[in-house]
Amino acid sequence: MHQPLVSITITTKNEAKNIENCLKSIKEQTYENIEIIVVDNKSEDNTEEIARAYTYEVYDKGPERSAQRNYGMINKSKGEYVMFVDADMIFSPTLIESCVELIEESDYLALHIPEIVLGKKFFSRVRRFERSFYNGTVIDGARFFKKDAFAKVKGFDEAMSGPEDWDIDKKIKQIGKIGIIPNTKISQSRTRRWGLENLIKEKGGDSNISGAVIYHNEAEFDLKKYLDKKGYYAKSFDNYIKKWGQNDPDIKKQLGFYYRFLGVFVENGKWTKLLVHPFLTLGMYYLRFLVGLKFIQRKKTLFL
Repeated sequence: MHQPLVSITITTKNEAKNIENCLKSIKEQTYENIEIIVVDNKSEDNTEEIARAYTYEVYDKGPERSAQRNYGMINKSKGEYVMFVDADMIFSPTLIESCVELIEESDYLALHIPEIVLGKKFFSRVRRFERSFYNGTVIDGARFFKKDAFAKVKGFDEAMSGPEDWDIDKKIKQIGKIGIIPNTKISQSRTRRWGLENLIKEKGGDSNISGAVIYHNEAEFDLKKYLDKKGYYAKSFDNYIKKWGQNDPDIKKQLGFYYRFLGVFVENGKWTKLLVHPFLTLGMYYLRFLVGLKFIQRKKTLFL
């Protein structure tokens, strides 16, 4: 059976502790015709050395991840399909096979991929719970694209760092549709034991029920780092709002109080999960409250 080439770009900066698991998970895909591109940003550890053991396509590009992604996905990729991930992400074994199968059978130009946050501590489990509500919504962002569509919209907006994932979705939706991989879809072609299965279990995941997903192998939850990252990403919100307009329906959801604190968690029957997991729900709203304060603080700073 013909397998179109899929080019996967991994953006890195000092990711020696994470990148090998990411690369191993790509090499263990049930889909074979894959090109791996690593775009590093002047790492000071041995990230590039590890990467070169898996691919000869290792490049250096900055200053931010948007520029790194565009370089790999537009300038260097040779595939009919392109995809981006961070170095701390792990692919389930049938992910690429499932992506190609769905996009070939549909009129989608890009796909959202369900993401599972790993970690066993309470707030890591809270983040995993919270992330499960976002799959396929305007809070999510596409990762897998038809290359010609991605190039047509000129890739990521390199003036943004944070909302560029929302921005690329809006650009793709202007020319076509975005789908989502069902996270229960497990290919019949998975016949061998997965080498990273024990790692996923040790980190709180369950590879037997997760299907075609990305596991986000973040470090155990650190509140200060989490809020600092949210604050950094929020710096680009004004550029994003200016570009699309404050009355844009997606922006009203992405940055509005109602949808971010209630709508996304109750739509399409998802509210039942809140009742089944009350402690995780309380933890999630605690984090949402702190992120909201960070956003308000940022807005006040702009007017000082």
